[in-house]
Amino acid sequence: MTVFRNQSNRNTSLNSTIWILALFALLVNAHVTTAVEIAKGATVEGITQYELDNGLQILLYPDESRPTVTVNLTVFVGSRHEGYGETGMAHLLEHMVFKGTPTHPNIPKLLTEKGASFNGTTWFDRTNYYETLPASDENLEAAIHLEADRMINSYIKGEDLESEMTVVRNEFERGENSPTRILMQKMNAAAFDWHNYGKSTIGNRSDIERVPLPNLRAFYRKYYQPDNALLIVAGQFDEEKALGYIAKHFGAIEKPTRKLPTTYTDEPAQDGEKSITLRRVGSAAYAGVTYHIPSGAHPDFAAVDVLSYILAIEPAGRLYKALVEPKIASSITGGTYALHDPGMMLFYSQAAEIENVEKVRDVMIAEIEKIGDEGVSDEEVERVLQQVATQREKELANTTGLAVQLSNWAAQGDWRLFFLYRDRIEKVTAADVQRVAKQYLRQSNRTVGMFIPTEEPQLVKIPAAPSIADMVKDYQGRKTIAAGERFENTLDNIEKRTTLTTLSKGVQVALLPKKSRGEMVVLSLNLKFGDLESLKGREGACSYLGSVMSRGTSTMNHQQIQDALDKLGASLSVSSGLGTLSVSIQVKQENLAATLDIAKQILQDPVFPEEEFEVLIQQRMASLEAASTDPQQLAVNLVTRKLFPYDNDDVRASHTYEQQMEELKQLQLSDVKAIYDEFLDNSNGELIVVGDFESEAVKQAIDESIGDLGSTQKYSRIPRQAFLDIPGSHEKIITPDKKNSMYLSAMQIPVGRMHEDYPSLVIGNHILGGGSLSSRLADRVRQKDGLSYGIASMYRSYPKENLSRLMIYAISNPENSPKVVKAIDEELKRLLKDGITQDELDRAKTSILQSNLVSRSSDDGLLGLWSSLLS
Repeated sequence: MTVFRNQSNRNTSLNSTIWILALFALLVNAHVTTAVEIAKGATVEGITQYELDNGLQILLYPDESRPTVTVNLTVFVGSRHEGYGETGMAHLLEHMVFKGTPTHPNIPKLLTEKGASFNGTTWFDRTNYYETLPASDENLEAAIHLEADRMINSYIKGEDLESEMTVVRNEFERGENSPTRILMQKMNAAAFDWHNYGKSTIGNRSDIERVPLPNLRAFYRKYYQPDNALLIVAGQFDEEKALGYIAKHFGAIEKPTRKLPTTYTDEPAQDGEKSITLRRVGSAAYAGVTYHIPSGAHPDFAAVDVLSYILAIEPAGRLYKALVEPKIASSITGGTYALHDPGMMLFYSQAAEIENVEKVRDVMIAEIEKIGDEGVSDEEVERVLQQVATQREKELANTTGLAVQLSNWAAQGDWRLFFLYRDRIEKVTAADVQRVAKQYLRQSNRTVGMFIPTEEPQLVKIPAAPSIADMVKDYQGRKTIAAGERFENTLDNIEKRTTLTTLSKGVQVALLPKKSRGEMVVLSLNLKFGDLESLKGREGACSYLGSVMSRGTSTMNHQQIQDALDKLGASLSVSSGLGTLSVSIQVKQENLAATLDIAKQILQDPVFPEEEFEVLIQQRMASLEAASTDPQQLAVNLVTRKLFPYDNDDVRASHTYEQQMEELKQLQLSDVKAIYDEFLDNSNGELIVVGDFESEAVKQAIDESIGDLGSTQKYSRIPRQAFLDIPGSHEKIITPDKKNSMYLSAMQIPVGRMHEDYPSLVIGNHILGGGSLSSRLADRVRQKDGLSYGIASMYRSYPKENLSRLMIYAISNPENSPKVVKAIDEELKRLLKDGITQDELDRAKTSILQSNLVSRSSDDGLLGLWSSLLS
């Protein structure tokens, strides 16, 4: 691929080049000391670019507000770079480099022990690896050393390929279970005749199964080199030390002598509508449509992206109003792919009735393509700009997520495209949207569910990607957002910084004011009501209470509420369940008061709109229909019913999907409103607030918001009943035409959080299957036997009861299900017979404690901690 660089950043002036002479001894067998050159490049909004003399690109993004550090290595290779017989090779390599090096023989184990959150992902234009760890010099150097090492020293052994090939194939098979994923893949394949964007990143099954080891190694050596990579370090770290570690470990890698090949296939203009029909067993019908669009770097992309929002957002989107509101379809999903080369805009919808799928397709196409003639309103464009601006602020405030975002834009040509796109989209007008709609959303450029040729070609010329270097060479960016404080996330400090109190009627309160990045505040209010007897037969009404309340007040309808929140850059959700109503808010400090006022209106003055209730019921019905043929959903439902065999009329009972659909048909809006009128109360619950806020003002606002709520119905916590004598059984669920099977087992344990055995069970579960890719089950079933893409155990306790549950799940090819069951049984018997080693115990303790540190590094994590403690 071609990587655009700003060559002016590599000049030899003293202001732009940093010479680090003999900074570290680069040990290459003979202990030879080599000078490492690090050239400083552009700085945009707190992010600074550097480059090593071996070609490695570096971005440093310090953030003192979170006690974590993220190291993200992006290799500029994806499915776009694969040749004939190589489909899926980039993704397969993503798996293989977790198999270790001579220096790091067990990478999942190393990262798990450090409490890291880590993953690897592959896309059309890039492969990236990241790990987020507790901030320390030791962890920073360890992560940098790991990424430098596995970039050039991964084993890529035959035995690892044999086991991992079946794991990747199982991931492929999992995708085959999803009707929408298959539909999107087939549409892309039909839309692109020649370009590799028409090939799924997961690859072709036969290529996955037959890839020769020498070919895989050659692919690895070609692309996994410093001149084809970007290293991002984000979070709490010392920049000088970070550059030193990078110079020490990456600087030791020689610049390759090979010339990196570029991709040169251009997709010709499509010369007529294309159509495919996909027929598979299932319970729901979908229609989709895709159009070719310019690359993410092209100036038109911003207007194209705004166009996709106008069509697909809920509830204002053109397609939502044309399909979902009149109940022709139950959902609409859509958007654009920002890619290095010209990509695609895609929409798909689930038909409310299977026989209406062609009508869904026709309405969808008509709504999309009439914009070129009729245009859009200024109001529609402004609504989208508000939503995108809010999304961008959140991305800039989250350094971990921003690192991944920057890697995606870097793969398109330059990381600064992230900011350039933001600037461009703010300037998009209604005229721009109509222009790009007229240019690209045409019949000859369309791919749907069938092919129908036109009488004559109507070519749509897709412009080539422009010179990115010219666009970004003088780009300066804007002022860096508020950085926040350096917060120590130890339990002692969290307790010290938190104020515990109550609202006037008794709701428990935990307030943790702190300077957060971007001056953000997160808030959770949970109100509790009713008891085991008073809510009998009213479970469905409880579940819809929050969602219907949030759809309209006496002064604002659903759209007006959403528009008001978009203007404030706020997220506000209201949800509910059996005996609970929850309000969640995320917003900048300056707009907290206005957002709380909207919440107050929803809580005190809901109007329960009939049309919104019907939309919610329709969406839920469609979801239940899809779940009724999905192996994973069916397994979870069956195990839950077996594990907790309550009487059918007990509010805690789980029901089959068929029963749930029948109950849903009987539910009336008046049932939901009756829960509000009779039960909603202000005396029981929890309020947790974390971030930039003034404590007394928030308390007063929430007190006023729930002050008028009150109920004569008594509240009593609904307990979980223990069923400890359930006989073991082995159930099978047959799901025709599903290429992936689900293993799920569970048991109850009479141990709660305060029980003396609870810590031992937590550690035991971590060793058995709770340690991500490094655990006994993962080591055996995934790493060694190669039977499953995903396997883990989960141990969960209930807050107030002396009760907990252990669950084990795994996915696999149906033919491998007996092997999976056998392997899991053997590992359980080995654990019970031989116990664990001292080394396993020590590593599990360290991993759990470090993982808890990472979870407490975000405001959402702190909010979740206090929520679990107060509930």
